[in-house]
Amino acid sequence: MVNQTYILPVSTMTLLLTLLLLLVLFTFLVLSQAKFGKLPTGARLETIKKSPNYQNGAFQNQSETPTFTNGATYFSILKEFFFGKNRRAEPFGEIPSIKTDLMALDLNEDALVWFGHSSYYLQIDGKRILVDPVFSGAASPFSFSVKAFPGTDRYTPDDVPNIDYLFLTHDHWDHLDHDTIVRLKPKIGRVVCGLGTGQHLEHWGFEANKIVEKDWNETVNLEKGFTVHTTPARHFSGRGLKRNQALWTSFVLQTPTMQLFLGGDSGYDNHFAEIGKTFGPFDLAILENGQYNKNWQNIHLMPHEILQAAKDLHAKRIFPVHSSKFALGNHAWDEPLELISQNNTSENLNIITPMIGEMVRLKDPEQAFTAWWKNVS
Repeated sequence: MVNQTYILPVSTMTLLLTLLLLLVLFTFLVLSQAKFGKLPTGARLETIKKSPNYQNGAFQNQSETPTFTNGATYFSILKEFFFGKNRRAEPFGEIPSIKTDLMALDLNEDALVWFGHSSYYLQIDGKRILVDPVFSGAASPFSFSVKAFPGTDRYTPDDVPNIDYLFLTHDHWDHLDHDTIVRLKPKIGRVVCGLGTGQHLEHWGFEANKIVEKDWNETVNLEKGFTVHTTPARHFSGRGLKRNQALWTSFVLQTPTMQLFLGGDSGYDNHFAEIGKTFGPFDLAILENGQYNKNWQNIHLMPHEILQAAKDLHAKRIFPVHSSKFALGNHAWDEPLELISQNNTSENLNIITPMIGEMVRLKDPEQAFTAWWKNVS
């Protein structure tokens, strides 16, 4: 029997090669857009390479952290996301929200205003602070995908006063939004972020001397009475094809009168207990609560873990974020707030659940909040 090898006609091969080249060119042009940022180079990259948290060409978590668990693969995750999505992952009605006039707030008022997901404004001891602002209406490089729920996109950069400190926990699209950051740039005094994120900011026109870029377990005296400690998180980073080139981080913020934990995205690990032991107790701990899934449980807090993390931190008051604006997981949109409320019946911790835009009085631990999500279909 004679072996025969089938050879594609020249015209077919030419067409396939042309399509492949067009795909490569399209990908290159998309990733070349400013919004995708830049990978660290030069002196910044040399500093990163000296970090004990940077090995084998990428930042690493303190514990082994597989991206997917339970035998999940990229294919199975995509299949679940597109074809097995919870019908209530997005609300059927409009999310209730209010709009506090940040410009009119008395600077002597110690307050927090949440913008949904992980974006919030802090006003404390005479300083204005902004954390992970996303005002573009989408948690994605493309405006047509991962859109904000109706009613949640109440604020724009024009509504924000001049900011003393902008804190960025990591460079994912739902935490670092190019359009928002560029519009806010004239209002920002200094930016505090993890190693590598400064490369994006400089690419977007920020002056290097305005960027405070640190590794885990470093301390920065911002000014008299204000100190920030960069503390670990268990997550990952990346805006393009290459991951973990910028460090994800949480922050301990010490002001003249308060001790705050500004948690970014993080799976559960012993770093919460270490931070609590070193810096606790905290007047307020802001912890992610949403977009979790059993298939990526190492990189986000699961519902049964957030209260334990709060106890590890010795938090007097807990603010759960990372929900109620974008659907990045498959759970029902209101499940994070519903489950933390149910789980807290046995713990009786002081959990605050403001609506988007509702002012939280930072020094009023008795301030009460409604279960507003129960009124949304």
